Amino acid sequence: GENLNTEMVELEALEAADVEWLHGILTAHVDATDSAVGQRVLDSWDGSDGALKHFVKVMPRDYKRVLTAIAEAEKAGEDVNAAIMAAANG
Repeated sequence: GENLNTEMVELEALEAADVEWLHGILTAHVDATDSAVGQRVLDSWDGSDGALKHFVKVMPRDYKRVLTAIAEAEKAGEDVNAAIMAAANG
């Protein structure tokens, strides 16, 4: 944690889609490489001290601002491209 510049990024919990993506990537990695470490991670995926608990999402604040602006523009029926430019320059 001490290597993170929290002015630039924030840590977030994984959402269901992130968990699916991560599990898929790890499974493909183990299939391709027979990685013992990867297999251990998959074997202890769930549970009270499962591997999944050790993963977080590192979200760049600028990127998050843009994602939020896109979501808000879509909800309001506004021009998404204009919202992206405004957020990116924010």
